[in-house]
Amino acid sequence: MDLTALTSAVNTFWVLITGALVFFMQAGFALVEAGFTRSKNTTNILFKNLMDFAIGTLGFWLIGYGIMFGEGNGFFGSFEFFSKTDHGAALGIPNMAFFFFQLVFAATAATIVSGAMAERTKFVSYLVYSAVITLFIYPISGHWIWGGGWLSQLAIPFHDFAGSTVVHSAGGWLALAGAIVLGPRIGKYKNGKIYAIPGHSITLGALGVFILWLGWFGFNPGSTLGFGDPELVAHIFVTTNGAAAAGAVATLITTWIKYGKPGLGMTLNGVLAGLVAITAGCDAVTPGGAIVIGFIAGIIVVFAVEFFDRVLKIDDPVGAVSVHGVNGAFGTLAVGLFAKDGGLFYGGGAGLLGTQAIGVVSVFAWTFGIGLVLFFALKYTIGLRVSKKEEENGLDYYEHGEKAYN
Repeated sequence: MDLTALTSAVNTFWVLITGALVFFMQAGFALVEAGFTRSKNTTNILFKNLMDFAIGTLGFWLIGYGIMFGEGNGFFGSFEFFSKTDHGAALGIPNMAFFFFQLVFAATAATIVSGAMAERTKFVSYLVYSAVITLFIYPISGHWIWGGGWLSQLAIPFHDFAGSTVVHSAGGWLALAGAIVLGPRIGKYKNGKIYAIPGHSITLGALGVFILWLGWFGFNPGSTLGFGDPELVAHIFVTTNGAAAAGAVATLITTWIKYGKPGLGMTLNGVLAGLVAITAGCDAVTPGGAIVIGFIAGIIVVFAVEFFDRVLKIDDPVGAVSVHGVNGAFGTLAVGLFAKDGGLFYGGGAGLLGTQAIGVVSVFAWTFGIGLVLFFALKYTIGLRVSKKEEENGLDYYEHGEKAYN
């Protein structure tokens, strides 16, 4: 085997093994969502997290991959059926390796939506909107940034290394649209008062967050798409981990001061907030900068959850909008401040920050806007929400005829 072939083999193995780690994040999302919600809906939640990857696999393979990476124009790739066009050759890896890595990212964006709409969504409607997300919505905005589209062609190109905006904000803003159209769970807001609806297992939630933290070591370092620069890979491991740790500490301190006691549930979301926020700039900021970004994200998530819950009265059972939407946007903007090359705090001026802001606003407008159209269309056709009786007694029995706990 010559050096070129050996390099390609190493890089291919790196992309596939980190892609497998990102796939394992599906288990993390499933456990977090199941743990943070009630036991009567556990089968439904696990089933949805299974099927969004299954459906996402087929949809992204059918046309989503081509829409995202095809040569089309600045706004839309092309209809390349069955992912046959080779988009991996320029990277020195097989097309199917690149396809698989991008597939697991697409599935992540779709599964984020599930948490905000948990415990009251019709299963068939979930299957439909999950398919639409991976077939069209995610690939279109993804093309703008990673597929050679207009955001990557700006004078100062938009920088989102591993998907704070491409994946997490896109999923978070779709989740926001879905939660608005769907409405709150029964009993959440009554007579001007807000009632907490506790999840049934903090143990499952904690295990899910540990799995997600592990998976992020595939999500961010794997986005190098090769192992040719071990120093960069190691740097991304350190910035990713530092931001997660700082997010946990910041949320711990914030909840302790704000509520008088440290809260594990919110601190788990603090870990995820730090991870989401660092994803855009994990390659571009220093380890110290990553810790600052993660720490700020850990504070933001506490106040964002309260804002959506208490001010806007939007019921998000797992805090998906705050973790992924809000902190995805914050982390993307933070690149414009903390990037060693071009960041405002490093003497680079406001140019990069301006580009980042354009990208954040554009992806929000697309995903939130088309999300409202999608969810209203489902609401007034096949229906989006289960009946009152089904919601009160649990989706496990009425939607699937099987309970998670017997």
